[in-house]
Amino acid sequence: MLINNNEYFEVLEGIKTRIKETQYTAALGANRELINLYWSVGNEIINNTKYGSKFLDNLARDIKLEFPNIQGFSITNLKYMRKFAETYPDFQKSQRGVDLLPWRNNITLMSKIKDSIEREWYISKNLENGWNNNVLTHQIEMKLYERQSEISEKAANYKEQLPSPFSELAEETLKNPYVFDFIEKREGLIEREIEHELVANIAKTILELGTGFAYMGNQYHIEVSGKDYYIDLLFYNTKLRCYVVIELKNTDFKPEYAGKLNFYLSAIDDKLKHESDNPSIGIILCKTRDKLTAEYALKDINKPIGVSEYKLSDFVPEEFADTLPSAEDIEKRVRLEYNIEGHESDCTI
Repeated sequence: MLINNNEYFEVLEGIKTRIKETQYTAALGANRELINLYWSVGNEIINNTKYGSKFLDNLARDIKLEFPNIQGFSITNLKYMRKFAETYPDFQKSQRGVDLLPWRNNITLMSKIKDSIEREWYISKNLENGWNNNVLTHQIEMKLYERQSEISEKAANYKEQLPSPFSELAEETLKNPYVFDFIEKREGLIEREIEHELVANIAKTILELGTGFAYMGNQYHIEVSGKDYYIDLLFYNTKLRCYVVIELKNTDFKPEYAGKLNFYLSAIDDKLKHESDNPSIGIILCKTRDKLTAEYALKDINKPIGVSEYKLSDFVPEEFADTLPSAEDIEKRVRLEYNIEGHESDCTI
């Protein structure tokens, strides 16, 4: 269909007017106005598809002529605007918070997630956590939705041991599996080496654990009846307002792990928990875990504990996985295994 010049220029002038009206507020950081503009332009493009494939080419060219210094109206971005309007046809009637997200985040959500329920979940989490586009992309690629939203796959006694709604909030933080893709999986890796890498990459560790985690220390020392005990990892969650004790095991889950963590949680509640804090919760991270075995192990435990698996990176090719460690690796392992360097004191970041 041939383009009617009068109709085309009416469309062009309407868009140019909207751009001018939006420039001032957008320059002040009004993201909502910018997203509304992009939806409006995208909807206009949908309503004028009768002009054929050259319509977007002409539109991008003429907007550039009128606004030579403006960014964001390339042919590619105009296509994203059209997709945005197609994805949220009722956007102006019932906004879902997407107008509060940066445009790049919206592009990522549209491009990587087809299911509307899953997309709305990520929108909610993005607004809750303030993710930039790189973090959002990482969470999508690591399948956070599947790992955190599948309650049926979780093994925890939070609902039995914690009052509502705190129990639901605690369960929402639990994932299965946790993915520590910044640690290379290799033969003979011991727990203290994994722990060391988690601490060395604490920002990435906290990103994987989720919202509100503050690092308190590793090999955290507690004394009970004159005996010394050391907790693998201790965190405080500002959202849950409680301590979180993590026990790390590079083996299959064993029922006795729950008893040990139950003991640690009792000690933390007695020695660290403030009267305004919620009860401390525990997480056992294992190489693998059988869900039924974990449920039986937690059934009569009186402290809130969850059991999850963790995954490491498969980056190293298999042909190199069985190679002998270097002298430095052996020395490092010996130091970690026998704690030659001493236990770390509790510290915060």
